[in-house]
Amino acid sequence: MHRLAGIFLSFTILFGSAFSPALAQEKSLTVFAAASMKNALDDINAAYTAKTGVKIVTSYAASSALAKQIEQGAPADVFVSADTDWMDYAIGKKNINEPTRVNLLGNSIVLIAPKDSKIDNVTIAPGFDLAKLAGDGKIATGDVKAVPVGKYAKAALEKLGAWQAAEPKFAMAESVRAALTLVARGEAALGIVYSTDAKVEPGVKIVGTFPANSHPPIIYPVAATTTAKAETSDYLAFLRSSAAKTILEKYGFKFLVSPTT
Repeated sequence: MHRLAGIFLSFTILFGSAFSPALAQEKSLTVFAAASMKNALDDINAAYTAKTGVKIVTSYAASSALAKQIEQGAPADVFVSADTDWMDYAIGKKNINEPTRVNLLGNSIVLIAPKDSKIDNVTIAPGFDLAKLAGDGKIATGDVKAVPVGKYAKAALEKLGAWQAAEPKFAMAESVRAALTLVARGEAALGIVYSTDAKVEPGVKIVGTFPANSHPPIIYPVAATTTAKAETSDYLAFLRSSAAKTILEKYGFKFLVSPTT
């Protein structure tokens, strides 16, 4: 009897250790998402886990950093980028299951200042003098060479004729949320972030909105990676659902697809 119990215990340890991690892995998905998605996606993920029991582990950073991490072999099932360029990059590196790609969301960029700033109601149009407005202060945004919000900001300022004078005043941050924090702490006099970021940070106020035609359309594509688990398709379907749409629009994102039920 004792021998049988020992054999059973050995069997349990052997096969339990072999299969438990796989079973646990099947019940979780890893999502790499643009930093600006954090608040909305946290809510969506909580709703999805409540519905399915599948845990969502999310890594938030600049889309550029995430695309490079995926390229280097980081284990992700889903990539949500804040621009089409970095999704195109990941596809070019054969890291994305291209047929799963959907251009899910739209956004806008705004000029922000600390909530107690005297700057208010700025008209952003051709001839707009951002350098003068900033005075001796810094202007925060994402790195204009790589981070999507910085790329959009530079494109807009170039089109409006404000980039050359303002460039020396820029503090380039590693992500849009890092730029948002600089302004909220008063370490930058102004910042250029997404409207959705400004909405969730009580330490800042929106003082102006960049015209949509001053920069390329702000589009957030989402897709499964080439190493994604089978359950990923259900999660991507949930991102396109009416329930997700309600959450995303609450945070100020524009839903670009017809929602599924």
